[in-house]
Amino acid sequence: MPLPKLPSKPATILPAKDYPQATAQRPVSAIAAAAAQVVELAPAPAPKKAAPAVKAVPSPKVVAVPAPAAPVAKAPTKTTRSKAVAAVLRAAPAVLKAAAEAAPTVAPVAKLAPVPTPAAPTVAKPVAKTKAAPSRSKVTPIAAEAPHPTKHKANESGIKSSTSRNADQAGTTKLFVLDTNVLMHDPSSLFRFEEHDVYLPMMTLEELDNHKKGMTEVARNARQVSRTLDALVSNTDDDAIESGILLSKLGNKDAKGRLYFQTRMQTADLPLGLPVGKADNQILAVVRSLEADQPGRAIVLVSKDINMRIKARALGLPAEDYFNDHVMEDTDLLYSGIIQLPDDFWNKHGKDLESWQENKNGQSATFYRVTGPFIPSLLANQFVFLEPKNGEAPFYGQVKQINGKTAVLQTLRDFSHNKNNVWGVTARNREQNFALNLLMNPECDFVTLLGQAGTGKTLLALAAGLAQVLETKLYNEIIVTRVTVPVGEDIGFLPGTEEEKMSPWMGAFDDNLEVLNKSDTDGGEWGRAATQDLIRSRIKIKSLNFMRGRTFVNKFLIIDEAQNLTPKQMKTLVTRAGPGTKILCLGNIAQIDTPYLTEGSSGLTYVVDRFKGWAHSGHVTLARGERSRLADHASEVL
Repeated sequence: MPLPKLPSKPATILPAKDYPQATAQRPVSAIAAAAAQVVELAPAPAPKKAAPAVKAVPSPKVVAVPAPAAPVAKAPTKTTRSKAVAAVLRAAPAVLKAAAEAAPTVAPVAKLAPVPTPAAPTVAKPVAKTKAAPSRSKVTPIAAEAPHPTKHKANESGIKSSTSRNADQAGTTKLFVLDTNVLMHDPSSLFRFEEHDVYLPMMTLEELDNHKKGMTEVARNARQVSRTLDALVSNTDDDAIESGILLSKLGNKDAKGRLYFQTRMQTADLPLGLPVGKADNQILAVVRSLEADQPGRAIVLVSKDINMRIKARALGLPAEDYFNDHVMEDTDLLYSGIIQLPDDFWNKHGKDLESWQENKNGQSATFYRVTGPFIPSLLANQFVFLEPKNGEAPFYGQVKQINGKTAVLQTLRDFSHNKNNVWGVTARNREQNFALNLLMNPECDFVTLLGQAGTGKTLLALAAGLAQVLETKLYNEIIVTRVTVPVGEDIGFLPGTEEEKMSPWMGAFDDNLEVLNKSDTDGGEWGRAATQDLIRSRIKIKSLNFMRGRTFVNKFLIIDEAQNLTPKQMKTLVTRAGPGTKILCLGNIAQIDTPYLTEGSSGLTYVVDRFKGWAHSGHVTLARGERSRLADHASEVL
């Protein structure tokens, strides 16, 4: 049995009130309606028998054509019929186009009524504007409200609803009805809606009460929201609750709106198929009741639940995702840390060029002070490169200072040369060279490395850590941590101590340590074993669960798989840094395993965007995979 063919276009969800009604008669097609219009406009003779005319049901989007008062009594001739048919064929494309561009909902099917035989010959006046109602025939497809893109992006959930856009254009404030998952996702979401008002249904408070028990992050957020609401409600009378509580009462100056609670029973008619006892349906009923009570107000439901937003849109209610926690809607615009200079950079910026040399960290570097129109687009610690196509030597540098249209550029150390290797590792491409310049710079306290699988993030971080812990003694030890989010099913509890429980999650570091140990061939087997024991003694594996309240002094902290961290967890980790500590965040935002976390709301995206331009942080997006040709090909085609 062959498989059914998949639809090429997404389905259109209609409100329940717009479902087509079944009738005994066949619907009239668009071509038939066009024929009636054309015959009506031309002085056509009347048929011998009574012809059925279309009697349109009143509809706000369909203009009914009035029936002729007295059609011609003569018999139709062959020439008249051929002209009418030709006119119908010429008008068919235009009528079809008008039918496709008609209202997105299907109008009720017109009923057929017999018309008595005409007697006197008159010519009907042409109708000025006639809109053909879309029918359910095979000729005219049902037009959707908006064309669906062929490829959906992840950031489409952050697009505002039409109600919000209209309110923004009109400059009016909105009333946001919050679902429970928004408050449990971000406890401070009450104060993120600027000048707009916030409405909390009673069912939202009930669900908060049900989720407040436990030691999970969701339970902690529910308790924090409850404490915030208690502080807002305290010292207020009943009239103030009815008229709205100022959200700026607790010192949040950005929140200029009011907080409203559901103080009375909201009655609204939902479709009969929806269960009344479900919490989501009760919140939808509150939104519909508010729309009925406040017809001129823009009322929007905010929820992190995708299915609830779909259900709300199907019922004709405006719904949005809570995207205040999204750093950006399009992650393609994420800061890469690298920018290519234009070909005429030195011609436009070399007029007042200054250059000098300095010794920094035991290495000699050349500095250039340049002035020009391209400088304001640069950021501190951003890498710049210029690779001329005429055979001249390429330029690789880093922005050290920016002051208006003047910047100081520093040449880089070439880690692709074997004499500058880091624990036996050399850079294999331009981006890896940029990354090693950040990792080996003691003045750079915070480094983020992004890249797909096999780009060398973990290997570069471990090599730089071992070189600065065991060779230069800049740091005391290496601390490695990561989020324990499994890719597949959880294997259950693990035995042993903290490090023994974390060791299965650190297989990537073990693989890279094996690669780094193989590079040392001078000491033989005994020498490699002793080196491995020494390395193991300087690498500590810690769990994220025990990071609260700690302070790391002179540590080289590596946070692997940082894309699975939330912005709150990332803040907790970065604030653990004490004097002389360097923090590295490694990850690939295309491989997020944490539920309810997207590329735009990941903690790694958060810190990359917030730390860009700081003089003591740097970021590099690694582009080329160097693991193997098999891994590179798999990353491209799978």
